[in-house]
Amino acid sequence: MTIADLRRQHLILFEAISGSRAYGTNLPHSDTDLKGVFILPEDQFFGLEYIPQIANETNDEVFYELRRFVELLLKNNPTVLELLGTPDNCVIYKHPLFAQFKAADFLSKLCRQSFAEYAVAQIRKARGLNKKINHPEPPARKSVLDFCYVTVGAGAQPVAAWLARQGYTAAQCGLANVPHLTDLYALFVDAAPEAACGYRGLVRDTETSQDVLLSAVPKREEPVAYLSFNRNGYSVYCRAFREYWEWVEKRNAERYQNTVQHGKNYDAKNMLHVFRLLQMAEEIAETRQLNVYRPNREFLLQIRRGEFEYEALVAEAEQLVTRVEAAFADSALPAAPDRAAAELLLRQVRHDFYQMAENQA
Repeated sequence: MTIADLRRQHLILFEAISGSRAYGTNLPHSDTDLKGVFILPEDQFFGLEYIPQIANETNDEVFYELRRFVELLLKNNPTVLELLGTPDNCVIYKHPLFAQFKAADFLSKLCRQSFAEYAVAQIRKARGLNKKINHPEPPARKSVLDFCYVTVGAGAQPVAAWLARQGYTAAQCGLANVPHLTDLYALFVDAAPEAACGYRGLVRDTETSQDVLLSAVPKREEPVAYLSFNRNGYSVYCRAFREYWEWVEKRNAERYQNTVQHGKNYDAKNMLHVFRLLQMAEEIAETRQLNVYRPNREFLLQIRRGEFEYEALVAEAEQLVTRVEAAFADSALPAAPDRAAAELLLRQVRHDFYQMAENQA
């Protein structure tokens, strides 16, 4: 089933323009996102294939089946709650039955988690992006040997520097475990031209190896030094390297260019939504009202244009988080929406919709 099927079969309860155009933060080139609510045909609803939501290929048009819509309302999901606060000029269609769904009946202290904690997650995401932009990973991946150090007196040297100073190659070396000491290895060197000891080197392959390589060491051979492999450091590096290049591959090119152009090294659109969500959460806690259209459009657009310094913006957002926490602590909102009332409304609207469809058939 597609969105076109919903329209053709008159299954839509509500359809509206969402996103930046509903918030009032849209720009001339902004996309037009659509959100809505639909009801499955009666025979399909009672069958085995329940469809909770339907979206187009780009996911900028999403419609929730009535049951899924109510489930998300009970969780105070911001995306779904915002449908109930859609500005009139953004409402495309509203079935008379849908008028029974009112934001005030669902707002609760769960909004602290769904709005504010999501915003906090976005702040962490912004910090991560700032780090990626300011500390890019070189395309050449480091090897295990870059995390290996050789003891020299009371100190240590990177293994590559130690080999160069001693005039050895990695192929001449062999490693053996040191009992009871994790990631510390006895380092042996076979300097004879015929390489009679048969040492295997330090790693199997410098580009692909994930660990050091052990060798069988002949008896009576004495280690020339000890080698320590910073395994944890290598693991942390590999994860950061992978995440960075996955981010490069998947990042939104337009948003990244905007980030580079404004020069403040944060995802401006991301930070706009941080402030929007936190301000909405504070209003919900203090006024028990859901205001989707934002009265401070210019401030939010200043964020999007990168007119604020990153650290100052994050600090202000964190102060706003503290205010939101305090507002919800003092709020008279219920702990959660009334589940029984919501289920009764769900049943009644579905029953009435199917009854109306039967009468029109």
